[in-house]
Amino acid sequence: MTKKEIAREYIIQLEKGNIENIVALFNKNGIVESPLYGVQKADEFYKLLNNDTNNSKLTLNGIFEDNNSNNIALYFTYNWTLKNNNIVKFDVVDIIQFDNQNKISNLKIIYDTVISRKLVEQMKKHND
Repeated sequence: MTKKEIAREYIIQLEKGNIENIVALFNKNGIVESPLYGVQKADEFYKLLNNDTNNSKLTLNGIFEDNNSNNIALYFTYNWTLKNNNIVKFDVVDIIQFDNQNKISNLKIIYDTVISRKLVEQMKKHND
């Protein structure tokens, strides 16, 4: 698969919440940098995200590829339904860095967490 095909597949699997298929796109040392969950190994990050998620609806707005590097940027709108059914909608840019086998080595998530952080913290307080 090309980098763009992998990026599209990532969006499809993220929306489905299919952790196994998402993690398979990463190399064994793949890392996710999230403004909400911090820096995690890919499998750990997606388990945490899945535990907090009831449903995800993603709308891809664009894929931007730098032909002189192993990076792709995904721009999408994320409609995130938390486990407690609160919904938060925000625009996201994911910067994906690939290794030389077209596996994701690093994924940096960039978005404004003002609303989502508050809702996730409220949800976690009610679960404690």
